[in-house]
Amino acid sequence: MSSPEFAYRVSPYRFIARYRNGKWEEGHLSTDENVILNESACVLQYSQNVFEGLKARKTEDGRIIVFRPDRNAARMKDSCIRMAMPPYPEDLFLKAVDDVIRANADVIPLCTDGSSFYLRPFMFGTDPVLGVRPASEYEFRIFGSPVGRYFSRMIKLRICDLDRVAPHGTGHVKAGLNYAMSLYAITEAHALGYDENLYLDSATRTYIEETGGANIFFITKEGKLVTPKSDTILPSITRDSILAVASGYLGIETEERPIALEEIKEFAECGLCGTAAVISPVESIDDHGTVYRFFSDVTEEESVTAKIKKVLTEMQEGAHPSPEGWLHEVTLT
Repeated sequence: MSSPEFAYRVSPYRFIARYRNGKWEEGHLSTDENVILNESACVLQYSQNVFEGLKARKTEDGRIIVFRPDRNAARMKDSCIRMAMPPYPEDLFLKAVDDVIRANADVIPLCTDGSSFYLRPFMFGTDPVLGVRPASEYEFRIFGSPVGRYFSRMIKLRICDLDRVAPHGTGHVKAGLNYAMSLYAITEAHALGYDENLYLDSATRTYIEETGGANIFFITKEGKLVTPKSDTILPSITRDSILAVASGYLGIETEERPIALEEIKEFAECGLCGTAAVISPVESIDDHGTVYRFFSDVTEEESVTAKIKKVLTEMQEGAHPSPEGWLHEVTLT
């Protein structure tokens, strides 16, 4: 069987829990993939929603493992607080992840060729509102979809003239409205032959932030891993993991700091990182006609990026020792 695309494919079961009268009701599994909403539901009128993304992987010996799901639970809690939503309890979040995986175990692909079972926890305001205010009722759901690689080749980026988020806004939380801001720009980028947009900081437009769907990192000519530090980018679980892998397992020096756009000509390698992208090498960045290319002095397979990706991927698949607590195995019985 060929590896699936990175696209939605309906699975038999999903988890649903509702918040009413100031408390979360007991959740349950459902075979119905449809959501029914009032026309004036808060999520439809004022985009009050948050979401997460994590992957379950089935190993060749039949185990199903999830990579750092506790971090997703904690990040979703932070997103909810920022969006004036009642956080779904972290312990119940983790239990719901397990329930969805167990119920859909038969459709989870082997973790070969980058395949996995992508889990999408999300929450949204459901009751009708007309004046601008938070909802008082919410729905938390998790569905899963068998997926393949997000990027199947080296990526071409362009510097985008539009802004992804505002200073002191919501760029640091995983809210749908941040991604809606990028839809016009990504459509334009694809039409021009680019895979993604690279956004600069909205305040000064001189520092590199992230793309519409992933964090970014660079490798210097000396072999150091450098990644942007900013209050307006999403705190990526994958980025945190590659920093730990690079420094703790490969002896690579790492640094988180603001990265000026003018520095990109000095870097030897570049990559995107995230749950969907995992680690995806970047071929080039186009800054309004000035194209900066990477991996010119080393093959992709021999690069520092490839070494980090190999160890991280093996950790995610349970084939390499990882820090305590990073892997969660789902018991199927």
